Amino acid sequence: MYLSAATTKGCRSVRGAVDMLWSNLAYQWAGDLPAVFAECQRVLRPGGLLTFTTFGPDTLKELRTASEGDGRIHVNRFIDMHDVGDMMIGTGFADPVMDMEYLTLTYADVKTLMRELKSIGAHNVAAGRNHALTGKRALKEIERRYESFRVEARLPATFEVIYGHAWKPLPRVGPGGRPVIDIKAR
Repeated sequence: MYLSAATTKGCRSVRGAVDMLWSNLAYQWAGDLPAVFAECQRVLRPGGLLTFTTFGPDTLKELRTASEGDGRIHVNRFIDMHDVGDMMIGTGFADPVMDMEYLTLTYADVKTLMRELKSIGAHNVAAGRNHALTGKRALKEIERRYESFRVEARLPATFEVIYGHAWKPLPRVGPGGRPVIDIKAR
């Protein structure tokens, strides 16, 4: 059985029934990524695979830099791939593999970039964000600052794409076929 990670929510009867979970660019919106990984652990069969993509901290770095200065957070902060890997290990996944690459899209102007982000549903969910609309004066200042990044008549927008996968470990068994239980002193 194959399900996307998003389809497991609400499937309380699904425990250890899924061979593979796949998520493409959704985990960056999760407020509690370790809880997401714990849910993935719950629905995966032993030996099951979790594979995903998410955004890393350099995503939209140009927009983040251009929008600094008013004390508000205008661009989401994304988790570093090493921390994501540590979260996977912390929730019981085995052999996590993490990789990343930078993709740079270019735009004629900042408004086009912002419209595109809005059209794909990319909203600022960061704690400390301004819940009110950004004013015209502030938007003009962001546009002015973003211009310092212009190269060959285009404005870059960097996306740090993180790729990850890990396995739900198989149960450990001893020579007689009995389960091995680790006992650790606290």
